[in-house]
Amino acid sequence: MTEFFINELATPEHATAAVETRITPHLDHAVVNVAGRLNHAEQQFRRLGFQLTPRGHHSLGSSNHLAIFGENYLELLGYEAANEHTRKDLWQAPLGLTGLVWKTQNADAVFSHLQQQNIAGSPPAEFFRPVQLNDGSEPNARFRTVPLAADRVPNGRSFFCQHVTPELVWRTEWQRHPNGVTDISGFVITASDPQQAAQVYGELFGKPAVVSDGQGGWKIHAGRATVRFITPDRASAEFGKVPEDENGHARMVALEFATGSLEQVRNSLKVGEISFTDADGRIVVRAEEALGVALTFGLRTEYAV
Repeated sequence: MTEFFINELATPEHATAAVETRITPHLDHAVVNVAGRLNHAEQQFRRLGFQLTPRGHHSLGSSNHLAIFGENYLELLGYEAANEHTRKDLWQAPLGLTGLVWKTQNADAVFSHLQQQNIAGSPPAEFFRPVQLNDGSEPNARFRTVPLAADRVPNGRSFFCQHVTPELVWRTEWQRHPNGVTDISGFVITASDPQQAAQVYGELFGKPAVVSDGQGGWKIHAGRATVRFITPDRASAEFGKVPEDENGHARMVALEFATGSLEQVRNSLKVGEISFTDADGRIVVRAEEALGVALTFGLRTEYAV
């Protein structure tokens, strides 16, 4: 968790030259919008074999449960009844997978870079969330986030997250899951034109970061995860029925997980009474079983980057 994902490269021979910022894509976490269904979401994802953190409450009014992995995590984001009318911008997005979040250790540098590329949203925002630890203490986990322009990311959000207190998120006691999952290994976006959907990330990370998958789709290697852009027909073939594009635009539809044991996945899903298909070393849970997000599980060696 100490690796830097932003490199500032000054030109020695030109002291007044602009500083070049290079941002390396690295998945931090994926956000599932559950709105007012936090209780149901918590129950369902436990049935899917994930250990979840105690419910957290952001200083901005939203609430969440997390499934923490090795270098990334899954966030179930919603609100409790008393806060239904806060953060309305979040709940306007479709239910399901709506947040693609990248790592950074310098939100201010990211914001400057986004401005230079004309894809900036709002300036960095700071907020916190009290964390319940096993020793009875409740320190505040602190974050700084900076989004891409909303009009470039339909049906959801894409933003960078700077963890000021990463030690309050990536804790050993939360990283062991009944289903054996070790990391998110894939984040899938559908679009009728996958290349166009991926274009904003070429502007963000540089065109070489977005590569063809040889099957009409595009992908970005992002640490232990790969962000994929594919057509809806291909997504249906891979995952079964997935959420349809909203207004004909790109839609975040599926997550892929690396596990240390497919048998643990099978056992967890059977205990949770979750329907799944199992073939060729790949276990698929349809979107209707996971609050509108299709899920797949494979051995972690399959997803090594």
